[in-house]
Amino acid sequence: MRLQAFWTVALATLLALAPSVSRAGERGPVTNLPMPRFVSLKASEGNARRGPDQSHRIDWVYQRRDLPLRVTAEYEHWRRVEDSEGMGGWMHYALLSGLRTALVQTDMAQLHQQPNINSAPTALLERGVIARIRECQPDWCRLEIDGARGWSEKRHLWGVEPDDVFD
Repeated sequence: MRLQAFWTVALATLLALAPSVSRAGERGPVTNLPMPRFVSLKASEGNARRGPDQSHRIDWVYQRRDLPLRVTAEYEHWRRVEDSEGMGGWMHYALLSGLRTALVQTDMAQLHQQPNINSAPTALLERGVIARIRECQPDWCRLEIDGARGWSEKRHLWGVEPDDVFD
């Protein structure tokens, strides 16, 4: 009985001390920015840890500059992020950028001159390519990849929400 009481108190303490987790439509407790939101990896390498401190174990090492990541929680100078596969952890905010990027999820996705399926294609994008997002409309985003520019349907991209509209 004492062991059960100990674990109950321990669990309650951990939950009380745990960094806050925001739900869709909420704002981050540290930055007051929308949660969840997309950012990108600023550095060419970044560690994702089990907890919001350098003493926590490293679970993932990201090695792709501009990789889009979704911020799902904030705690002091730390952001909990996840990648396109749902993996991730806590990263120091200095490793992250507000630059919006997208990961192409479909092999040979077409980049078009205009945000219209009937407009001329300008390039084919391989799965795994990272592009900078310049603008998003309801169903399309204008991208830039190694100097090439054009429009891609959102359904081919990870790093942008279906309802994201910005320029």
